[in-house]
Amino acid sequence: MAHIISLTNQKGGVGKTTTSVNLSVSLAVSEVKTLLIDLDPQFNATTGIEELLIEPKGNIYDALIRGTASKDVVTKTKLEHLDIVTSTSDLVGAEVELVSIMAREHQLKKVLKPLLKKYDYILIDCPPSLGLLTLNALTCSDAVIIPIQCEYYALEGLGQLLNTIRLVQKNLNPDLEIEGVLLTMYDGRLNLSKQVAEEVRSYFEDKTFKTVIHRNVSLSEAPSFGKPALLYDANSTGAQNYMSLVEEILKDGN
Repeated sequence: MAHIISLTNQKGGVGKTTTSVNLSVSLAVSEVKTLLIDLDPQFNATTGIEELLIEPKGNIYDALIRGTASKDVVTKTKLEHLDIVTSTSDLVGAEVELVSIMAREHQLKKVLKPLLKKYDYILIDCPPSLGLLTLNALTCSDAVIIPIQCEYYALEGLGQLLNTIRLVQKNLNPDLEIEGVLLTMYDGRLNLSKQVAEEVRSYFEDKTFKTVIHRNVSLSEAPSFGKPALLYDANSTGAQNYMSLVEEILKDGN
């Protein structure tokens, strides 16, 4: 049965999509059957692995709003153990369209139910907001990964996210847990990065991943080639960081 993880932070530019893409690819090359769900109307996770897609089919909007069968929105990739449900700009309207649907917070859960036995991990790249799409993701997830960038205002708005998670735990999904907080864009040369890392670790304690994602050129360049960092430059610091993160997640999951 799949372990479902949402990657969420309502702040943009924290490395959420970069993590969704590279973590899912790193899991797949580790021969872990993985499904990536692009739930962001900006569809950056989709374009981030565009070169890997094999005959794209329907998308997450089709499944959520049009009622397309789950199996008909899963797109294969060139990696044997990685599939994706792509996104499109149509998803912009989904927040409004979901409002009138019965049990609207559970729509994604219904979409994923037929797919649970096919995968070991399902990763959901959430939009940078705490609207109905993110609420759907949290309602159907077993856990949350919160990427936090090692820059000014890193913890800004985090209280709001943690409060949303608590409300979901109380009212919609009592089994939801925080898988971990991931430090991204870390630059060991800067005191600021070290200070933010210390602050996050003191606040979240053992919920902070030991693996840190360093600021890295390959991580920035890879999406423009429609590839994850691991296939763009396997020896890059960024690619190696995400492989370390996979080891940590799989070790804790066993």
